[in-house]
Amino acid sequence: MSNYFEDVALGETIELGSHLFTREDIVAFARDYDPQPFHLDEEAGNASLFGGLSASGWH
Repeated sequence: MSNYFEDVALGETIELGSHLFTREDIVAFARDYDPQPFHLDEEAGNASLFGGLSASGWH
């Protein structure tokens, strides 16, 4: 595995693992960094194109 972007070959994949984001994690992050209604409120998320609470893409 390389340490720099320019060392990654086209098509190369890297397994980074997984992480479970809880509702509380999603809302806390959104409050600080991306306060969109669909990140903060389940009802707003349900009414959005996401159909539910949605984690920020910055997460």
